Amino acid sequence: MKSKWNKNIYRSLLILSFLGINAMIIYGISSVWAYLNSGADKSSILHIQGNIEETYLPEVQWVDLENPGRPMEAQTLKEIQTDYLRSWYVRNIALSNNDSYGVADYYTDSMRIKIERVLDLNKQYNTSVKQTSLAHHPSLDFYSADGSLVVFTDRHVETYKEIWQNDQMLLKKKDTSSYKVLMLLEDGFWRIRHMVEIEEPNEEVQSSIKSNTSQSDIAKMKGLNYYPSKSAWDTFGSNFNKQVIANDFAQIRKMGLNSVRVFVPYEEFGKAKVSNEYMAKLKIMLDLANTEKLKVLVTLFDFYGNYDLMDWTLTHRHAEIIVKTLKDHPALLGWDLKNEPDLDFDSRGKELVLAWLEEMNKQVKKWDPIHPVTIGWSSPEAGILLGEKVDFISFHYYQDPSEFLGKYEALKDRVGDTPILLGEYGYSSYSGIWNAYLGSEKRQADYYREMQQHLNEEGIPYLFWTLYDFKEVPNPVVGRLPWRKQRQKYFGVISIDGREKPSYQYLDLSTQK
Repeated sequence: MKSKWNKNIYRSLLILSFLGINAMIIYGISSVWAYLNSGADKSSILHIQGNIEETYLPEVQWVDLENPGRPMEAQTLKEIQTDYLRSWYVRNIALSNNDSYGVADYYTDSMRIKIERVLDLNKQYNTSVKQTSLAHHPSLDFYSADGSLVVFTDRHVETYKEIWQNDQMLLKKKDTSSYKVLMLLEDGFWRIRHMVEIEEPNEEVQSSIKSNTSQSDIAKMKGLNYYPSKSAWDTFGSNFNKQVIANDFAQIRKMGLNSVRVFVPYEEFGKAKVSNEYMAKLKIMLDLANTEKLKVLVTLFDFYGNYDLMDWTLTHRHAEIIVKTLKDHPALLGWDLKNEPDLDFDSRGKELVLAWLEEMNKQVKKWDPIHPVTIGWSSPEAGILLGEKVDFISFHYYQDPSEFLGKYEALKDRVGDTPILLGEYGYSSYSGIWNAYLGSEKRQADYYREMQQHLNEEGIPYLFWTLYDFKEVPNPVVGRLPWRKQRQKYFGVISIDGREKPSYQYLDLSTQK
């Protein structure tokens, strides 16, 4: 009986093993079949690190898609555009590194040979070209009946390039060119067969100009840099509270102030793919400001410090979404491109940071030619940079009040009639072990008394830092060092418990004659 029972167990195990092996074989065959039918991901087959759409997003506007023969399918157009931009991306990397790795994936043999000749010549002279395209305006010329060949003209291709030799930059320039492009469909991918530069069409291209905003709009600014008391540097996150902001704006208006400066954290907002949720919250903030008749200066980039050429198009898409969404809002006063970019000079290079700012300035004015643009420099000495490009100068000042007017006048002499805004200033009332108990609310009040006297006598517009003391200061703001974090918590003129500090009286215009 026991032997018969063991035989049944063995027989069952054999049957189950047979079924399991067959199931695995069938699953493997079905997986291969599904892969062959769905097609492999181009990013995994071709030599691209990750998703190119997350690293390279120049503006593309198709001007004309009319074709006398076969109509252009929407899906095919998307594939052509994607592979065309990938070809630019790979060539940019090749020219930067003098390495043809990946070029064969996007160019046919004849084009690949031409590119490799350029790379060999550059290596011979220890030269490299760092470049990125910023905008493309293609128009369809021909699309073959069998769907395997396409010809188009890419007009007004905007590029920025730097030519380097022996680790020294020889030349940098913004260029606009036009190209005739022929692409072939090979192995499911569109590759460039011919790409020839042609004469640039004689058409008027919009240039960067000063905004139409009156200088008096800037001169009237009297306000502050704003964060809610309990969500400093995290205004639009999970602690976003419409009622808190509404109450704060009512308080600001009650003080007789008319302006606030707010900050858009680049990564938190989704970088190039701006979060719809965060964008909606920013719009709500402007709606609340408009209710109190406050004007808002929007800082487009906070907590950003890359500036690399390969990152430019991503930052352009980030700014484009925000600017185009808010440019018609009645509460909008203007755009501050970047908070204290001069602090990145040492780590990223002064020339690169200034090039990024100059191009961003052009892009923002292209999307919104009405509202003024500025840059939030960290010092009056830096305020002269790009002064001829922006609509008004904005600088920050946290030094001795007795030296303020001298530095302000020195800046004013160098920028001429361009309006100047004191974009940040303030004094921490922190008194503790980390500053040898040298701070106090009285010293803060004395600071504002002297600063407000200078500003009022000279008619200088201002935005002070800030309304509230903060209980918490995130590490990315000033680092982990306690003597820096503690000081940053006490710049407000209203304490954490809602008490008006002595400095409040000098900023409350409603009580002043």
